[in-house]
Amino acid sequence: YFHQFAVEQPDLNWDNPMVRRELYATIRFWVKKGVEGFRLDVIDQIGKDPDNMITGNGPRLHEFLRELSAEAFREEGIVSVGEAWGANTERAKLYSAPDCSELSMVFQFEHICLDQEPGKDKWDMIPLPLPKLKDCYRRWQQELHGQGWNSLFLNNHDLPRTVSRWGNPREYRVESAKMLATMLHGMQGTPYIYQGEELGMTNIRLNIEDHVDIETHNVYRERIAQGYAEEEVMRSIHARSRDNARTPMQWTAGENAGFTTGKSWMPLNPNYTEINAEAAMADPDSTFHYYRKLIKLRKQYDVFRNGTFTLLCPEDEKIFAYTRDTRVGHMLVVTNFTGETLPFAIPEEYKSAEKLIGNYEGTDKQLRPYEAMILYYEKIC
Repeated sequence: YFHQFAVEQPDLNWDNPMVRRELYATIRFWVKKGVEGFRLDVIDQIGKDPDNMITGNGPRLHEFLRELSAEAFREEGIVSVGEAWGANTERAKLYSAPDCSELSMVFQFEHICLDQEPGKDKWDMIPLPLPKLKDCYRRWQQELHGQGWNSLFLNNHDLPRTVSRWGNPREYRVESAKMLATMLHGMQGTPYIYQGEELGMTNIRLNIEDHVDIETHNVYRERIAQGYAEEEVMRSIHARSRDNARTPMQWTAGENAGFTTGKSWMPLNPNYTEINAEAAMADPDSTFHYYRKLIKLRKQYDVFRNGTFTLLCPEDEKIFAYTRDTRVGHMLVVTNFTGETLPFAIPEEYKSAEKLIGNYEGTDKQLRPYEAMILYYEKIC
């Protein structure tokens, strides 16, 4: 855990050395106050060159980042993460090089854009193409191994709830929430758990007048003016609006579930009576306790941190499976992205392996709906 100080910096005049020095002094001030982590918002825009129409990944971007690191982030234990929508694996190696010459890690979004129609924006949705998601993760896992460090996330303040996006929030909410967590936490990188994700919180269905986010109101107005049917516009908003992630945290089943005093900034999701922190902490089989176990396993087994990544069945449209291997530890992660029961042959070397975690009891010859498991054995190679 670390305190976070969000650096809202893209509009600063980074070409002015005095402005940069003032920023570094501000960061050092907060370090002395005890802040240990810094999230750098849209950091890939600080090197913009407006005269040449360059906004992201400008010519001085990495020069500025190296100076920032040297002047403000070299204190022992300081963690820095840069949000970079324009990052690819090669740029990420510069952002997050092991020598910490720039940042500790990169926050990139390639995987998040795969279920939108090519050439259009996030409101134009298509079903998640699982083979493309798997190949995306494969590249990031393999190409950054030993050369950089990635963040691992599926939810944040700008994204809809992933259990509603890629899981099944109706029939298999708990199973699919655990499945998505297993898929992600088995990889190399630093996991980010967004508030409510550990409870399996879901999207909310609001009328347009109850939405707060200006982006949501803008797209509603623009698309209605362009002739889109209101039902179609609201379907996209219910699926993708940032307000899905900004409803109050569901603490208890009581009427003040999301706040203690005053009026909430947004309506509570009506399912707070079922999905809330109080109930999750009391249930040993809850999504919350599943996340706790995943975090404990990541600390306990070196293979989570350092294992090489190998993708299995890359073209399978329903199963995401991969292995992680060190010289001693060997791990198999298997996840079923559907509500179907599917055949899956456990590789021979894992048939007597220990099951570290799973969202069903036992190990069947088939994968049950949204089943996930991590198998592990040790053998010196």
